[in-house]
Amino acid sequence: MPLDYARPSGEQIEIALIKVPATDRRHRIGSLVFNFGGPGGDGVDTLAQSAGEYAGLGARYDLIGFDPRGVGRSTAVTCVDAARMDKILALDDSPDTAAEERAYLDARAGYVRQCQARSGRLLPHVGTVNAARDLDMIRAALGDDRLHYFGVSYGTWLGGSYAHQFPGRVGRAVLDGAVDTRISGVDLALQQAAAFQRALGGFGAACARLGPKGCPMGTDGPSVVASIARTLSGLDRRPLSTSSGRRLTQSLGTTGVATALYSRDAWPYLAQGLVDAVKRRDGTLLLMLADIQNGRKDDGTYTGLQAANTAITCADGTDRYTVADVRRLLPRFRSTSPIFGTSMGWGLLECTGWPVRGDGTAREVSAPSAAPILVVGNTGDPATPYAWAPALTRALGGQATLLTLKGQGHGSYDTGDPCVRKAVDAYLLRGTVPAMGATCG
Repeated sequence: MPLDYARPSGEQIEIALIKVPATDRRHRIGSLVFNFGGPGGDGVDTLAQSAGEYAGLGARYDLIGFDPRGVGRSTAVTCVDAARMDKILALDDSPDTAAEERAYLDARAGYVRQCQARSGRLLPHVGTVNAARDLDMIRAALGDDRLHYFGVSYGTWLGGSYAHQFPGRVGRAVLDGAVDTRISGVDLALQQAAAFQRALGGFGAACARLGPKGCPMGTDGPSVVASIARTLSGLDRRPLSTSSGRRLTQSLGTTGVATALYSRDAWPYLAQGLVDAVKRRDGTLLLMLADIQNGRKDDGTYTGLQAANTAITCADGTDRYTVADVRRLLPRFRSTSPIFGTSMGWGLLECTGWPVRGDGTAREVSAPSAAPILVVGNTGDPATPYAWAPALTRALGGQATLLTLKGQGHGSYDTGDPCVRKAVDAYLLRGTVPAMGATCG
């Protein structure tokens, strides 16, 4: 692909793809291209690991995964080495002393400098507008007249950008775990903080029902959540040891808790990790959960998720916040989410000092003339709050249709809910669009 679409014959970059061929070649529809989220998540390794989850679709579609520009096996953004990333992620990201604040700000500034030094030529070109143009190049290379697409989380933003730029080439498109592309960075972070807090309440209630042996954290949902808050707060002063020799700090512990809220399947690991932390002063399991979210591999290296996430996020928006902004907003974040609010408030500084100005046009997803697009939202989604699904449906316009799951976890199709799977499969395999406002769960 061209590094810069304004100079199509200039420097080229590479985009990595993987194909799982359709098993029923006689009734093959075409290719189904996946983006599993991020931004910065890879598609090659993820599809290789999860293709079995989409076997029903894989009968009639070639399943296609790709690493977007800046990501993974494609020409990738790099910022710091693994040892430095370990230190950055372990730093207190909810500073409550002047020393902690200075360390946090210095680490942020140093990270930005390293990204510019190592990947400066890429940074202006890794945004979603260009990734959507890549998608159209992929569609053409696959020999499809229209793009059949399955986007999850950030993948819904990418799919919306594609529909806006190429409405006449939209085939059957599912956008699951929708992002509201039109809200500010502050509102996005506040709404996400609230959603994680609600999801933690759901976990707390389920944990309490296990009784004191399975969940010695409290007798009801609120008391479990309060116990978790105390445990995480205690890590600020006394990080826990782990079997790897690394320590579980407050920021890593909070990340570990958040990671488990993405799927109900991870709730037992969170419950056990909390028991280990409280009863045995062992942070191993919570650190393992944090490593999953942070893209840290078993060999101690990182996938590049963090660098690509920052680069794409900062390329896609013009919001640049100051320390004064954060201090002013922290009371709102803390009242919205006592556990996740402070770190998410400080996270507003992600793009402060970034060497690329950002492109606000990336937020535009209107596609009133496109073929029907199916948007799916989960009422218990912690990472992409449910309100974003109807918002994206309205922003797309035209024949976009909303399907709601009353469930828990990030996204809907991968929860395995049979009603959602039936509706999405009917749309992708037969073109049958559910009724507007259809609900599962």
